[in-house]
Amino acid sequence: MTADDAVRDRTTNLVLAAKDGDAPSEELFAVVYEELRRLAGRQLEREQTGHTLRATALVHEAYLRLVDDTRVTHKGRAYFFGAVARAMRRVLVDHARRRQAGKRGGGEARITLDEGAIAVDAFADELIDLDRALEELASLNPRHARVVECRFFAGLDVEETAAVLEVSERTVKSDWAFARAWLHRALHGADTDPPG
Repeated sequence: MTADDAVRDRTTNLVLAAKDGDAPSEELFAVVYEELRRLAGRQLEREQTGHTLRATALVHEAYLRLVDDTRVTHKGRAYFFGAVARAMRRVLVDHARRRQAGKRGGGEARITLDEGAIAVDAFADELIDLDRALEELASLNPRHARVVECRFFAGLDVEETAAVLEVSERTVKSDWAFARAWLHRALHGADTDPPG
């Protein structure tokens, strides 16, 4: 058995052991987080400087690598994607923080500035602000924050998010609309209207 097979079996067993309604275990989160970091690192090496991570592709690639789909039920997949959503948020925010540290010097002298790097730096700043606002939203309504993690950070659709959170699709749509409006006001001030 290879190391990849061992990780896959371990992850699948953690998913199968999940109890109804439990939040993803710390052990499952740790496995998913490490795999997503590894996948993100590989993705970034292949991309040009101005590219950002493709969350949905990373999430689905992690799923294929980490879980034996023949053994995991629909409920187990939802549990796994819940862990992935939280891990994807951490991966993206950690990446943004490293970008910010590099932008402030990070021990390296910056030689050139191009529009792509400026755009990525601006996105990193926005992502960190979003993470802070999302923490505040979670203190007010944890489910609204979980909807944002699933939809924005993991790229899950409404149906997948509903399965992860064990709520109706209508509830996800309502929570998503509320969370987007709340976050827009938190990030841009009460005087501006959210888009769409």
